[in-house]
Amino acid sequence: MDAAEFRKRGKEMVDYVADYLEKIEKRQVFPDVEPGYLRPLIADCAPQDPESFEDVFKDIEKIIMPGVTHWHSPYFFAYFPAASSFPALLADMLCGGIGCVGFSWASSPACTELETVMLDWLGKMVNLPEEFLAGKDGQGGGVIQGSASEATLIALLAARTKTIRRVQSEQPELTEAEIMGRLVAYASDQAHSSVERAALIGAVKIKNVPSDDTFSVCGSALKKVLDEDKAAGLIPFFFCATLGTTPCCSFDKLLELGPICNKENIWMHIDAAYAGSAFICPEFRHLLNGVEFADSFNFNPHKWLLVNFDCSAMWVKKRSDLIGAFKLEPLYLQHHHQESGSSLWLQHWQIPLGRRFRSLKLWFVLRMYGVKGLQEHIRKHVRLSHQFERFVLQDERFEICAEVVLGLVCFRLKGSNELNEALLQSINDAKKIHLVPCHLREKFVLRFAVCSRTVESTHVKFAWQHISQLATDLLKRWEQNHHQQ
Repeated sequence: MDAAEFRKRGKEMVDYVADYLEKIEKRQVFPDVEPGYLRPLIADCAPQDPESFEDVFKDIEKIIMPGVTHWHSPYFFAYFPAASSFPALLADMLCGGIGCVGFSWASSPACTELETVMLDWLGKMVNLPEEFLAGKDGQGGGVIQGSASEATLIALLAARTKTIRRVQSEQPELTEAEIMGRLVAYASDQAHSSVERAALIGAVKIKNVPSDDTFSVCGSALKKVLDEDKAAGLIPFFFCATLGTTPCCSFDKLLELGPICNKENIWMHIDAAYAGSAFICPEFRHLLNGVEFADSFNFNPHKWLLVNFDCSAMWVKKRSDLIGAFKLEPLYLQHHHQESGSSLWLQHWQIPLGRRFRSLKLWFVLRMYGVKGLQEHIRKHVRLSHQFERFVLQDERFEICAEVVLGLVCFRLKGSNELNEALLQSINDAKKIHLVPCHLREKFVLRFAVCSRTVESTHVKFAWQHISQLATDLLKRWEQNHHQQ
């Protein structure tokens, strides 16, 4: 393919993607395929001779689309949103076209500098304390990670290094291995599984702190666990506070937890993967109060801020803590500008060395939507979740299982877990809408997350009528089975 054909095919692909997104609601939201569907549809090995673009293109609809779950369908209410917008897609094209591997300033100055500035923009939008911004000569700063899971792991590893060095300076007789064996990380029993995975990779113990009846961790619960562990000779070093938990979007009590972590020399990381985008709205910013006590903070613009995957924003108060844990400088990566600001050495802020020019997506989206446009996007989703909540509350067969704060509604039929499992199965078997469940304590609960950029009140109303009708049919069947028994 030469440049002339690329121009032609590129325009065709843009048209195809635009058509796909414009007409996505006509597609069935969840595919009709079984595991292994794809292998028989394609050759056993790569072709020896080149094939034409037409051959490849016609196989998109034939082979790929039948196995796609349409995350951007207005009938997709599962997981959390996956952000997408036309400005972000265009920026991704440019990113792929430039194709730099931006690990250091010299490897691509614009890539490094734009990221530093964009994370300052974003930090100001959520009103982060000044210490988290790079500015011209700040101690902190932000970086784009691939996912919130990566951000948690990076924070945990930095905290581990910092604690080992501190304990060794206080008790030089202890080996690194002895200290490692006593380190403990903590997170809510509602925290995402990626926090446990970070501890697994970091080779440290992790303990769940029990959440209260609002599914939040409060100060007294953390203090109790810390006191027990310190009495047993363990070294608490890391706590991951969650703002907007995956099961039900609950919020840990930062104002109680932060001072405890600061007093006990524990690194507090805040995972606000989904909820963080909402903090650009003044009416939701109070949910971030207490961030001033944190060492690191993360949220995903690629969930709810119209920047497509991957773009996970992470800030640290003291970037030297991060760089101190990951810095290696072989000669082939050095250059004559390398003393000009550690904020520009982004390979020391992450696990991989290489990185894509992801800040282009932020730059395009923040400029083309403006803060007001993004705020309206968030507010619309929150309004729609409250609309769904009202539908649920008007039907006495159902119950709401957790407070609806942002764009997630946790609900279920009053009755057994088996009944709700059957309801979810009938919803997902019908493939008109797509939902996923969670467990809240002993209850099997259905999650309704407002996801698509194009979702409207009519889609929410359709979803509720569909769920309500399936519930009616299901209850009738259960009633009949009960009588037959």
